[in-house]
Amino acid sequence: MGLTLVRHTQPDIPEGICYGHTDLPLAKSFTREAALVLEKLPRADVLVSSPLQRCSRLADAIGAARDLPVILDDRLREMSFGSWEGQAWDDIPRAELDCWSTDFYTARTHGGDSVSMLHKRVHSAVQDYRRTGLSHIVVCHAGVIKAAFAKGTTAEDFSTHLPFGGVLELKLHTDPTHD
Repeated sequence: MGLTLVRHTQPDIPEGICYGHTDLPLAKSFTREAALVLEKLPRADVLVSSPLQRCSRLADAIGAARDLPVILDDRLREMSFGSWEGQAWDDIPRAELDCWSTDFYTARTHGGDSVSMLHKRVHSAVQDYRRTGLSHIVVCHAGVIKAAFAKGTTAEDFSTHLPFGGVLELKLHTDPTHD
């Protein structure tokens, strides 16, 4: 059994903007990108998605192609960046970014989620999926993928990178007591 994590396709927003949990439409290239994602996916028993449209639209396309219903799971939402949402990363005050990097895991300088909050809710979702014993395709965000693969609490522990439309498999143990 496994957990296949799929990062949503390209959203319709300029590069360099902090958008976290903002619900964005998808780029005009969605149909082409979704077809490429479908080619990469293994068979699965369950299809789960973040409720944000940049994920749920891709999940709907996967579900239609694979005859799987889409289950929306709010725990798969991207991290909220609070007051930073919609700002260019370059326009966020340096002191705020420095504060966040100094206390990467627990800081909430922006007033949104801490990395710890994201990590805990993603870990909860992964644990629940593992307990089913079924294979899952999970359509989600870069932050969720980083949290799913993180083995610690430093920025380096959250360094997993996946491009838009990328696919990674996280092997899961079937023993629900295993962390």
